[in-house]
Amino acid sequence: MHKESLKKLDRWIRQNGWAGYDPYDIKGQQPFIMFSKSRYAGFASDKMLGRFPMGTRRFFRVNKEINAKAMALMARAYLRLFKNSGHEAYKKLALECLDWLEKNPSAGHSGKCWGYPFDWQSRVFIPKNTPSIVVSSIGAHAFLDAYEILGDKKYLDVARSTCDFIMKDLNRDEDDNSLCFSYTPVDNFHVHNANLFGASVLARVGAITSEDELKKLAIKSITFTMNLQNNDGSFYYWAPPDKLFKLVDNYHTGFVLESLNVSRRALGQDFKFNAELKKGLDFYAKELFSPAGEAIISTKDKYPINIHSCAQGIITFMELADFDDTHKEISSKVASWTIKNMQDESGYFYHLINEKGRVDKTPYIRWGQAWMLLALSSLPEEAVK
Repeated sequence: MHKESLKKLDRWIRQNGWAGYDPYDIKGQQPFIMFSKSRYAGFASDKMLGRFPMGTRRFFRVNKEINAKAMALMARAYLRLFKNSGHEAYKKLALECLDWLEKNPSAGHSGKCWGYPFDWQSRVFIPKNTPSIVVSSIGAHAFLDAYEILGDKKYLDVARSTCDFIMKDLNRDEDDNSLCFSYTPVDNFHVHNANLFGASVLARVGAITSEDELKKLAIKSITFTMNLQNNDGSFYYWAPPDKLFKLVDNYHTGFVLESLNVSRRALGQDFKFNAELKKGLDFYAKELFSPAGEAIISTKDKYPINIHSCAQGIITFMELADFDDTHKEISSKVASWTIKNMQDESGYFYHLINEKGRVDKTPYIRWGQAWMLLALSSLPEEAVK
């Protein structure tokens, strides 16, 4: 079942091409940025987008675009498939993605880095192509995968340059024992999953290059987040001194756990948070997934069931199996449920299912297809011979 699903998705991506729509592309249009500043206007615009996702994009002339995060995720997936199968076609696709990333970084920074191809409004306005620690870290991990699988040092050099972006261009909140990297060079956000994405790259590169500075910064970054872990093992999205919503959501929790485990492997005995990681993983498995394999969006709401949460659940439980395989079988349950309920006959995956059972079938390339390609490639039986 999983193998056939992967083949269908791969076929859809090849037929569709690299460009696609994104849940946030239209929100970068000026009317929607203005709407987002009003609680009621923002609510109304979200409802309209949810009800008429494609019609609204056509009205505002939003075109498909290539997204750097999607390219990095697909590079990682195709590299994994090539490693498991030896099929040169997967290697070729991975190299196409990596080549695009090398040629299309955000300009004017200390190292290779990437952002989103649209404006987006968070607590501050962030212009399109502003590099983010999240997109850049996923890109760096793609090049590190390429270095480890293909053995070409040029890929390590790209990932090492991303470390320069993280260390030199991002803002820091730092003391003697901990630090938090900002989300982009234009903000001072304290966001746990973003901070740990950066730490995971520094740790992984530092382990390869034997640079103590990178590893020390990674440890300080990890310490910041682990000092703020909740008593039940969970993590809020925001960290102090930023305003907290005290919301624990699915896929950002998965990012935190995955990044911690990548850092654990890279740092070895220098990683001192095994008990906390175990507590976080147990919380994630118990509170954010149903026994049937549905990905619960947050500790406050079950819906919407979002394809992003489904994909990250598969990835997280597989990636942490080397640390604790107690919950490994959840990956297969989530994959089976997602394939049955959210994959279109043509191969792509739907965006979400809301509390009334209405399905948003928009084929977002970055949000759904790229993440699910990586998720399905993470399952051991997906070594396509």
